Amino acid sequence: PKTKAVEQLTMLRRAGMNIVRMNFSHGSYEYHGEVIDNARASVAAEPLDGRLLAIALDTKGPEIRTGMTAGGDGVMLEKGARLLVTTDASQKDACSASQIYMDYANLPKVMSVGGVIFVDDGLIALKVAAIDAAAGTLECEVVNSGLLGSKKGCNLPEVDVDLPALSAKDRDDLAFAVSKDVDMVFASFIRKASDVHEVRACLVAADPVVGKRIRIISKIENHEGMRNFDEILAATDGVMVARGDLGIEIPSEKVFLAQKMMIAKCNVAGKPCICATQMLESMTSNPRPTRAEASDVANAVLDGADCVMLSGETAKGAYPREAVAMMDLVCKEAEAAIFIRRETEQMTLTMPKPLSMNESVAKAVVDAAHSHAARLILTLTTTGTSARLISKYRPTCPIMTVCRDSHIGSSLHLHRGTLPFHYPEPKPESGDDIEKRIDFGIELAFANGFCKKGDPIVVAWGWRSGVASLTSFRMIKVGVRETAKSLVSVVPKELEELCSFATPQRGALVAPEGLESPTGHAGRQNAAQDAATTYGHRCKLDIYSQPSRLRATGIICTIGPKTKAVEQLTMLRRAGMNIVRMNFSHGSYEYHGEVIDNARASVAAEPLDGRLLAIALDTKGPEIRTGMTAGGDGVMLEKGARLLVTTDASQKDACS
Repeated sequence: PKTKAVEQLTMLRRAGMNIVRMNFSHGSYEYHGEVIDNARASVAAEPLDGRLLAIALDTKGPEIRTGMTAGGDGVMLEKGARLLVTTDASQKDACSASQIYMDYANLPKVMSVGGVIFVDDGLIALKVAAIDAAAGTLECEVVNSGLLGSKKGCNLPEVDVDLPALSAKDRDDLAFAVSKDVDMVFASFIRKASDVHEVRACLVAADPVVGKRIRIISKIENHEGMRNFDEILAATDGVMVARGDLGIEIPSEKVFLAQKMMIAKCNVAGKPCICATQMLESMTSNPRPTRAEASDVANAVLDGADCVMLSGETAKGAYPREAVAMMDLVCKEAEAAIFIRRETEQMTLTMPKPLSMNESVAKAVVDAAHSHAARLILTLTTTGTSARLISKYRPTCPIMTVCRDSHIGSSLHLHRGTLPFHYPEPKPESGDDIEKRIDFGIELAFANGFCKKGDPIVVAWGWRSGVASLTSFRMIKVGVRETAKSLVSVVPKELEELCSFATPQRGALVAPEGLESPTGHAGRQNAAQDAATTYGHRCKLDIYSQPSRLRATGIICTIGPKTKAVEQLTMLRRAGMNIVRMNFSHGSYEYHGEVIDNARASVAAEPLDGRLLAIALDTKGPEIRTGMTAGGDGVMLEKGARLLVTTDASQKDACS
């Protein structure tokens, strides 16, 4: 709601937004329709550099939720308490500390004694103690205390559920997406390839032309989706690493493995991958992110993600523009740090031979761009295939795409390095207009500063959509008249000698043979260690592989009042602490001396495996600090207000 106005959407576009996402877990059709209309009005009123803006609908998906609490207020669930989970719909508005309704009728059938149900993004865990399938109830123990609200989501880790791929609401929402001509759908909780096919069938049923064109991005959010990832990747147009629910379904320490594996397989398949959830979460309420969040965004880019996504930061946050601007800055820094030429080499080594015709030309285009230090690759596309494949080989320069269909063009924002633009002229009744479209693209690139006179650029196009989407390319210099010697073109006849049109696009559509998820789970990522390339290694990362018992990385723990006792220090040592850190910005010598004595007493009392414990002193160092606030309470500083900063020590206890 805070960013749906035309002016706010224009502000976000200026800051760097490429795709507008609507979360259909909330809001009415009137609300979302207004967002779509306003997004298009923003582009019409202020085209900026003419780049297209994509619109995405994120489905609610099949999910399990609790009912309403009695009275509507939160209910405190105490650790160790016993309660009844029921699937009886007559109890859906009477959730309490002794009974919780969940809206999945088969819950007692799929759960087993000892299993865990996570509620409200994992904030509350319930352990199943007994099951009465006939009554539709489960007796559970509360694992950790927490406040239960109404309509909270539930996760069943490592449990295959038989929920339908699409709920009745999802089907209505997809029909709405088609009626509003959106560019892509983010399909929630995709568990297998048939789920993707069901989403496509629903879209096509609403409109055969628009439904076929809309891109489907499958959100991987549970164990079943992870286990069936290869078949999902073959069926889908792209993937979202949805780390919110996925991080509840699988152990937190495995999420990075899942992220790297899925991104790598998408890269090899030439399909886009989005990294999402809590990327700059603290910027919902703060003007700057934590250092860990900024690093998270950068590492997603370094892993090979095509897109990174903001959620609450721009939907309800206090600093939406700042969040987009920060995301933009971090992405640029990370992109500059990638060893691009090695990425291209590794992709080439990873792909099985022979390559398809389209893929061969895409690689040749990127090689030519590298060899000639091209400032830009300009590709003419009808289906988006040429841009997708060129992006796969990660050129060092931008990929400018010129497309007649603005929706196809907009969807190319999903691919790393693409700058999509709309070509407004209709297709000629006879002949082709390749040269006109090339001239249009060069003029637009020149006007936007993507290139200047005399710069080398690569121009690529195809002579037929589909199997011959990319057949020819040539090097040109902007503003320099072409001669026969400057023309470098690969024509279909020459390509037929290298690649058969009948050769399937192995690697362009699915992960190549030999890169499937390991099934033996021998442990310690042994399968990945045998890979010949970095892409092959990341493709073989396996969340079910067990790591070594011995850890190589040291863990440093800062000790405070809550953890300075001998028993607490022993607890931290058992958990994995190697180095005790004392922060000398706070505390007295007596306090820190006690920490040191207690750490040594802990080792003397319980040597554990005999490993030594180190003690570190962290100095305060030269720094600048404010004084004390008057009265000791926090003081609210309002944006735009003027105040006096003083270095007068007599005022050190009177900050206001």
